[in-house]
Amino acid sequence: MNSAHDGWSRGLTAAASTAGLGVVLLAAIGVEAVAVAQSWGARYWLFGGAAAVVVGLLALLRGRQRLWPALAGVTIAAGTILTARVAGLPAEPGPAMALALSVLLGSALRALPPVPAGALAAAGLAVVAGTQLAARPAAGPTAVTTINGAAWLAAVAVGLSLRTLDSRAAATAEKVRHEERLELARELHDVVAHHITGMLIQAQAARLVARRSPETAADSLAGIETAGADALAAMRRVVGLLRDIDDAAPATPGPEQLGALTARFARRGPAVRVCVPDDTAAWPAEVTSTVYRVVQEALTNVSRHATQARSVSVTVAEEPPGVTVEVVDDAPVAAARSRGGYGLIGMRERVEALGGTLRTGPGPQAGWTVHATLPLPAREPA
Repeated sequence: MNSAHDGWSRGLTAAASTAGLGVVLLAAIGVEAVAVAQSWGARYWLFGGAAAVVVGLLALLRGRQRLWPALAGVTIAAGTILTARVAGLPAEPGPAMALALSVLLGSALRALPPVPAGALAAAGLAVVAGTQLAARPAAGPTAVTTINGAAWLAAVAVGLSLRTLDSRAAATAEKVRHEERLELARELHDVVAHHITGMLIQAQAARLVARRSPETAADSLAGIETAGADALAAMRRVVGLLRDIDDAAPATPGPEQLGALTARFARRGPAVRVCVPDDTAAWPAEVTSTVYRVVQEALTNVSRHATQARSVSVTVAEEPPGVTVEVVDDAPVAAARSRGGYGLIGMRERVEALGGTLRTGPGPQAGWTVHATLPLPAREPA
């Protein structure tokens, strides 16, 4: 239901992938051992088998490391080629090592910067060429060269494909974050402009009042002070955000408009129960607009990913340390398995830009929960 659950799910997926790779590597080592034993004799497999186990362990235990395991794997493969040629052993790298080496190279090509990734790809191709040169065949590539060449091509193809997908996903996510920051910055700009305009009007009125009845000027000065404090609090939140002044400023929706939003959603989706506090006038405009955006995005996700949901609950409350927003649906467990996407990125960016927190995940029995907490700034002292 929170980030800890997401981390646990990712850890479980990674463990399952590692276990599956381990099973495949063990199977490849076993097949290779049987083939060498039948053609050369069992003792001829020991050297190549030990080297394959080492490279396989590097592939299984690489974790987030990409450079050193891949470099060590290529070095070991090159060493086995030379040793096999000098000692008269079966040609290396065998199928098991070729598989492990392809995993290491593919992971490196996916994650490393271009220069080291390209260097490792070239080193892998050199291993394939070395296999062919060490065999000294009469004509054409040997079976071992073919296996290693196919494994290298697979590593390059998969690694570059995943690298491209990762780059596109990162670019799209960054675009979503940037757009969300611009939208929030526009709203904050309008809030501050409103406060400053009010301050100017009250300051002009105070000058006129002070000439005729100085004792009543205190009320105007108090209003200027309040507006200034609100503007200062909003300006502090806009630090680090950008604004495109050429764009039209959007309206600033607040909790009072949630009724219209949920009514539109209920007309084409499940029933919605809404609970909103009566007094939201003291909330800053950037907080009220974020409440609206969180509910809007959560309901959009329900319509896209939880078509089997029968009801949705929207709860907005003011409690320490600020405003909380919770949207819960009752979709079946299968429908609540994963609800990621770029809308969630934008929602999280908006909430965290205001110093809040966002938790999303499946409910304890069924459905999906979105829970956001937005701090309310303390008013500047007089």
